Amino acid sequence: MLAVLVALVQLFAGDQDVASATIQAMFSAADLAVEVCLGLIGVLTLWSGLFRLAERSQLADRVALAVAPVLGRLMPGVGHHPETLGPVTMNLSANMLGLDNAATPLGLKAMEALQKHNPKPDTATDSQIMFLVMNTSSVTLLPVTVMMYRAQQGAANPADIYLPLLMATTASTFVGVWLTARLQGIRLSHPLIMAVAAAWLGLLGLGAVAALAMPGADAARFSGVAGSVILLLVVATFIGAGLRAGLNIYDTFIEGASEGFQMAIKLIPYLVAMLVLIAMLRACGALDLLLEGVRWLVALTGADSRFVDALPVALLKPLSGSGARAMMIEVMQTHGVDSLAGRMAAVMQGSTETTLYVLAVYFGSSGIVRIRYALWCGLAADIAGLCTAVLASYLFFG
Repeated sequence: MLAVLVALVQLFAGDQDVASATIQAMFSAADLAVEVCLGLIGVLTLWSGLFRLAERSQLADRVALAVAPVLGRLMPGVGHHPETLGPVTMNLSANMLGLDNAATPLGLKAMEALQKHNPKPDTATDSQIMFLVMNTSSVTLLPVTVMMYRAQQGAANPADIYLPLLMATTASTFVGVWLTARLQGIRLSHPLIMAVAAAWLGLLGLGAVAALAMPGADAARFSGVAGSVILLLVVATFIGAGLRAGLNIYDTFIEGASEGFQMAIKLIPYLVAMLVLIAMLRACGALDLLLEGVRWLVALTGADSRFVDALPVALLKPLSGSGARAMMIEVMQTHGVDSLAGRMAAVMQGSTETTLYVLAVYFGSSGIVRIRYALWCGLAADIAGLCTAVLASYLFFG
């Protein structure tokens, strides 16, 4: 509606071409959405098949066992009810491995398990809030989905955003967990938590130092090589786990791959809706007007304003996953998939989750209406991840 109103205002102001341009943008965006989804079929099918190997080989279970001691410290309430730790660790492990299909149902099971021991069923417990914040902050080690979209858009090296994205999702998780722990009185100075955090930050710090010591093009190449090597190792690990478990690799892969094909087709109506809306807003001038206003304000401070081109992804990310995804594609189409804005949009997309959606689904499924401070902790994690996405993108690609 906003796009139509702005187009009419522009028309009455003397722009005779705005109406036809808006209609043309609408049809072009619908065609683009179908092209994007069809282009994703191959890559999505491939990774869905590989992820099914990880599920059936119980690789996710083993990762869950590895992270259980840390989660027990971050969610002390779970320690009194050990049976709830399994679903929680399984969900977070699925998120870390990029098992999107498995993560949501596992998350609902985990929230249901936590709800069984909730003395006030309509009010979120400390453990439920910490669990939700860890989901919204997007604990992701394998950002396969974002790299799939970059590959589909023709990126020279789809994995070159790996290290910046890892830095952004780490910042999101650390800030979300730290703030929630402070509000809950959880001591984060425990030796185990400190050791895990120090090791992880040390690895990312080495990556940042290496990037600072290189010219911009070399830093991007370094991130791409690191991401590609890690992905190759992950593929080898998935296949090796399947062989070790005695699975029929081919049949298991095909089973998962068929779901990936269906998933790509199901994306079409969502992408059509969001891409058409965004294209109309840009064609009528509303989106450009907003971005130019922000760019002007940033210029007054003397700061680099190139990040403004990717800013719509950051604005939509906490509100709508499909909206942010569509905006990322639109930024890639407008500015180039390997431009600073295109890469920054991809890093933003993978830096955090859709907070309001996760909150509504997870708490809504358990009948929780008093969410306490969960929303604010989740949004704080979003802000930290998105700000880090901007800084890390400048570091590697600026």
